[in-house]
Amino acid sequence: MNAPELHLGDAETVADLTTYVGRARVLDPDGAVRLQASARTLAVWVGVLRGRGLTGEGTVLGLRVLPLAADAEVDEIVPLAGVSDRLARGLAGGTRLPVPPTTVRAGWAAVSPPRSGWQPLGEVSTTVLAQAARDGIAEVAQGVPDGAGSAAVDQLRARVWGRALPTGGGPDGLPAGVALGAHALGFLVGDTARVFAAGRWFRLSTPAGHVLVR
Repeated sequence: MNAPELHLGDAETVADLTTYVGRARVLDPDGAVRLQASARTLAVWVGVLRGRGLTGEGTVLGLRVLPLAADAEVDEIVPLAGVSDRLARGLAGGTRLPVPPTTVRAGWAAVSPPRSGWQPLGEVSTTVLAQAARDGIAEVAQGVPDGAGSAAVDQLRARVWGRALPTGGGPDGLPAGVALGAHALGFLVGDTARVFAAGRWFRLSTPAGHVLVR
């Protein structure tokens, strides 16, 4: 049986996906991407931060939604490297992306945000988000001594990115991890980002993409 193929909308869509996958690999070079296509829409999910415990508390996900030029029904979790390699080699017809045949497991993929029921909470300045991301990245870099084990690094990251984001009068309760995701994935465009909530999830949205945190 032939591997599924995604016919991306156009050359700009290919460039967008290439940039997005590249940014996600900076966060996790050995990470995974979920390609979820329905009809002519492709949802591209990546993990930003791993959650804790059975409920996945602290999970942070990135989501970019791209157009397809032909209908497709695909839901596969594959290595980021596999998608990146295919994009780097060039696509058949310029826009036809074969889905990598090797699937992987990703803990974050088991913690699915709701598709509906999102309630608007307000807006947050993208300047505030960018500063929070830079401050957190610097704090993590400075706070991990040479030779520290992975457990110590994970504890520091959980503490830094799990604390409340200073929103400057915006919605309360947002973990700082949304700032990391939006900054690292290139979603901080425009002056403000919209914030939504559904159950135990928050969603930060800009025209460039979405960051979801549990």
